[in-house]
Amino acid sequence: MPFCAAKCHYCDFYSVPAEGQDVDGTLEAIVREIQLRAPRRPRTVFLGGGTPSLLEPRWLKRLLDELDRVTDFRSSALEVTAECNPESLDRDKAACLLDLGVRRLSIGFQSLRPETLALFGRVHDVQQSFAAFEAARAAGVRDLNVDLIYAVPGQRLEDWLRDLDTVLGLGPDHVSAYNLTFEEETLFKRWLDQGRLAPHPDEVELEFFWATRERLSSSGRRPYEISNFSLDGRHCRHNVNYWHNGEYVGIGPSAVGKQGLRRAGNVRNLGEYRRRILERGDALDWSESPSDGARLGETWWLGLRLTEGLSPVEAWSRAGLNPKTYGENPSAPIVRSLADQGWLEANGERWRLSQKGWPVADAVAREFLRLRDAPMGTTGALTEGG
Repeated sequence: MPFCAAKCHYCDFYSVPAEGQDVDGTLEAIVREIQLRAPRRPRTVFLGGGTPSLLEPRWLKRLLDELDRVTDFRSSALEVTAECNPESLDRDKAACLLDLGVRRLSIGFQSLRPETLALFGRVHDVQQSFAAFEAARAAGVRDLNVDLIYAVPGQRLEDWLRDLDTVLGLGPDHVSAYNLTFEEETLFKRWLDQGRLAPHPDEVELEFFWATRERLSSSGRRPYEISNFSLDGRHCRHNVNYWHNGEYVGIGPSAVGKQGLRRAGNVRNLGEYRRRILERGDALDWSESPSDGARLGETWWLGLRLTEGLSPVEAWSRAGLNPKTYGENPSAPIVRSLADQGWLEANGERWRLSQKGWPVADAVAREFLRLRDAPMGTTGALTEGG
């Protein structure tokens, strides 16, 4: 869903303020794309954006009823999530989503500090966050995630931990806690370049990272991914499929999908999206079939984001490759080098990030991304380690 109440200053996802837009026309085009492309009997459904909770009940019903007619998701899906913002989630909206087959809500608190919400460009206040959470529980939502951002310029660690304790006191089943990043083409990045914002030093961000991990773990919400923590059995299945490099279908403006060895994305323009869907039946803007090396490297760095890690056999399988057809194994030297540096550790046949490796996961990812240009010769035996 591409619409938001306002564009957040840190956000690089495609979204536009709803005011002045052809909302009905865009949503009708999304319905048409559902009819054309949605797969039968999906295991997970994720309504993201944008802000799905911003939609009127009539549109939520139209979209989800049509999605069920085409896919039968209400009987097949193990998890159905909708992203919500506090200013557009009340008990009636939560009950509406439940009635339509949604079972999991993700609420974007982001911060419990008024000055930070203002810095972020958020349109809700702290009390609305609490009210939205309680409204969802009162409506009967049993699976609730809260999104938070930490290591904000000027933020003190003790204030962050106090706010985190307040959120934990609400009893969320899942917490996504993200270290603030300055993404290209965002207002935050422009302010950073202009010297109006100053990020924390690396050592301070590291303190935030470990303190966050310890506090959430001690609350019973185990880290299963770098930024995601859940009670037992409450992890986000939809996102785990991404990290397993699985297949998924993306529907809507700018949505990205992956089927087989091919990835493709829709156009990032509402008017062009509507025109293409209605005139030619798709809104594809780009597609690619990554090289064997790129797929193998991507599979490694995605899998290593998870606490469970992955084995070399899983890496090859998820990448859609048969190691017996290759000679040199280009991932093995990278795995060995990262292990020698103490960033990876073995757990049986699996490799995972070590305590030293967790904070430098982005650097680990860059090592595996070098496989994009690696030669993948054929025949020969698989070398150990990757």
